[in-house]
Amino acid sequence: MIWSLIFITNMVVLGIPSALLFIPWCWITGNVLPLYKATRFMLSSSCRLAGVRFSVEGLDRIPRDRACIFMSNHVSNLDPPALVSLIPGRTSAFMKRSLMNLPILGTGFRQGEFIAVDRSGNPADAERSVAEAQRVLGKGVHITTFVEGTRSPDGRMLPFKKGPFYLAMAAGAPCIPVSIYGTEAILRKGSQRIHPGQAHVIFHDPIDPAAFATRDELMHAVRVAIASGLPEWMRT
Repeated sequence: MIWSLIFITNMVVLGIPSALLFIPWCWITGNVLPLYKATRFMLSSSCRLAGVRFSVEGLDRIPRDRACIFMSNHVSNLDPPALVSLIPGRTSAFMKRSLMNLPILGTGFRQGEFIAVDRSGNPADAERSVAEAQRVLGKGVHITTFVEGTRSPDGRMLPFKKGPFYLAMAAGAPCIPVSIYGTEAILRKGSQRIHPGQAHVIFHDPIDPAAFATRDELMHAVRVAIASGLPEWMRT
């Protein structure tokens, strides 16, 4: 558990003063960037201190002139820290509504314009989330989504949720498929124990939603791209 304790200790040591300083700063000035940059540093440094290393490919493929939708597989709780610390610029993300109500953390999530998602299956709730995501994209902020909707229990790809592809077709923003592997062994689902090691993050070429006639065709193209960067055993 030593590596997990190092990770958590660094998060607390950096997180408390960052929250005390930059959350009020955001309230006063409306500028969330200092809070976001502090959060990125906190996440990346916590990973490094815990012995987690990321091999990254394809950062040069990401457009720098417009907001994108990053679509990733999901195998570990380390995946969100990895993407937030690696994606150029600022990214928002879909998040369970219950997390938005947490003390202090929830305030930071709201200031960062993270998008609350209800898992009720209510079409009206889904439409509100998509509309909020379009508003965020319109401000030039990326959206990051784990298209399986939950962590894979064994690393193998799960069926994709439809919501991110409704958003992509409606917004017309470039989709950046992302392949993540290795984190499933570093921090396993259901465990709090971090095992030092190397994980891999691959950013693939942008996919233009306008090139596809239907949402299902776009979903298939994104799935093929993500699978191409994963070990064979994870693709099914």
